[in-house]
Amino acid sequence: MKLLIAEDTKDMNRALTAVLTHEGYETDSVFDGIEAEKHLQENRYDAVILDIMMPGKTGLEVLRGLRETGDDTPVLLLTAKAEIDDRVAGLDAGADDYLPKPFSLKELLARVRSLCRRSAKNSAADLRFGDFQMRSDGLEIVSENSVRLSAREYELLQALVQNSSHPLTPQWILEHLWSGEEAGLDTVSLYISYLRGKLRSIASSVTIEETSEGYQLKTGA
Repeated sequence: MKLLIAEDTKDMNRALTAVLTHEGYETDSVFDGIEAEKHLQENRYDAVILDIMMPGKTGLEVLRGLRETGDDTPVLLLTAKAEIDDRVAGLDAGADDYLPKPFSLKELLARVRSLCRRSAKNSAADLRFGDFQMRSDGLEIVSENSVRLSAREYELLQALVQNSSHPLTPQWILEHLWSGEEAGLDTVSLYISYLRGKLRSIASSVTIEETSEGYQLKTGA
């Protein structure tokens, strides 16, 4: 499970990073809202921990921007304010949970485990993009026709759908889908060609475009 930790207090950030890494999570740590937004645009996370009060952009601003792109990654908000209005503002902005400071690390870990379970459930759910649907139970994609995908093809298309707001670089795909395996960028290119063929076979108008920034799904006219 990969987490983004956005907390501007350095001691708190380091403590959270150390505890979560010790628990087996892969973590990226940032200290302001602008860096948090940049990481969210470039990476896919299983959950995000956002401090509300950060320089550059507040946690609420980062959260609103994330939800506007259609990204439903679970988000836990940290705040030193315990007033009802602040909690409501966070939930209205799209937060999945909130935790007022000071808090115990034991409670934080419980909240993070809950968010990651939610993320895993969402990842396994059927997805739609444009005119096709992904069916996880049979590893199928369906439009005018249907076709079965290999497990790796399904994982790749799922990543493209879940990150449809921005291109995925071949390096990102390789790192997240073929981590630790003997595979190269030509492997990614090959599987992209497989998916393009499968999309054509079901008469979908969705295409996989390649730019200098990477691969991204586009709907037909």
